[in-house]
Amino acid sequence: MTTNEDINYARIADAITYIRLHFKDQPTLDEVAENVHISPYHFQRLFTEWAGVSPKKFLQYISVEHAKGLLKDRNATLFDAAHETGLSGTGRLHDLFVNIEGMTPGEYKNGGEALSINYSFAESPFGTILVASTPKGICQMAFADDEGEALRALHHTFPNAHYKQVVDLIQQNALYIFTHDWSKLDRIKLHLKGTAFQLKVWETLLKIPMGQLSTYGTIAERIQQPTAARVVGTAIGSNPVAFLIPCHRVIQANGTLGGYMWGTTRKTAMIGWEAAHSH
Repeated sequence: MTTNEDINYARIADAITYIRLHFKDQPTLDEVAENVHISPYHFQRLFTEWAGVSPKKFLQYISVEHAKGLLKDRNATLFDAAHETGLSGTGRLHDLFVNIEGMTPGEYKNGGEALSINYSFAESPFGTILVASTPKGICQMAFADDEGEALRALHHTFPNAHYKQVVDLIQQNALYIFTHDWSKLDRIKLHLKGTAFQLKVWETLLKIPMGQLSTYGTIAERIQQPTAARVVGTAIGSNPVAFLIPCHRVIQANGTLGGYMWGTTRKTAMIGWEAAHSH
């Protein structure tokens, strides 16, 4: 069922796509509002409610072209460029301790035969999200533009698990990340299906502060495999936990966004939203 939040996010996503495609033309508020078929006043109010900042300010946060120019013309580091573009901030998540537990070889091999998985659908600033948990922690978070398809993907990952549609405390703690109830985020557990290499990469992603960016090459260096940037990119692309493991904070060394499992428009929205909320 489509909710008002779904409709509003779709409008904001359309606006962000328009801004990205017409960035060099510096579109006005009226032009963007007309493109998403709502009045400038309504668009300004809706966008500010969603992002916490005005469309103009948000445009500064997602100004990837500016970051690219800084990198090219001044030989600035990626983090310097990100900082001057507005994509920096301390963020409480930097101090968040997230415990990752990889599944046992047996759990991995048998498709979750012994696992009991609770799942539910929730609203986030970036659309509907499917969150699934075992008694040990979150095993999957995925944006669910199509709820049926998202559920099928979960079943495909753990074909032999026992499923129950129910909201539990583990899921609730994870979802507090979207509301900034930091008192609930002191410990979030993750129970993930992955190789030792993937787990190491995902754990490294958790150390990127909210509002900041990193590159595939930097992640490779941090796991002491500096020549493995391409393999690191594959591991990042297979991240099963959207937003909480922040693969959206990894961009290419030249300042371009790179790919994202749930779409580059959503990735752009996340980077801007985090920047707006980390100041």
